[in-house]
Amino acid sequence: MKKTTLAVLVLSLCSVNAAYALRCGRDLVLLGDYKDEVMARCGTPDSVETRTKIIGSTLHHPRRTLDIQEYEEIQIEEWLYNFGPSRLRQYLRFENGQLKEIRSLGRGRLR
Repeated sequence: MKKTTLAVLVLSLCSVNAAYALRCGRDLVLLGDYKDEVMARCGTPDSVETRTKIIGSTLHHPRRTLDIQEYEEIQIEEWLYNFGPSRLRQYLRFENGQLKEIRSLGRGRLR
């Protein structure tokens, strides 16, 4: 019983870490890494899409004597890696050059 519980715990911890890391050969890519570090570890991605996102808010004073607008432009890059049919394709999203999301997609295809 203890072995089964331990095995389930270990497997659940492994699945949690998969969302926060990507293995490229012997190297590990983690959330928070920068684009140049990821490219050095994993190579050039199979596709790259770039876009800009504007986030912010407007703060209003109750008597309307003061309005403050705070907006920031964020550069977003979405990378796709296809490591072949034996591994899942990987989606990576960068904001201002820093890795914010790693997501596994379906099986890869022959290159």
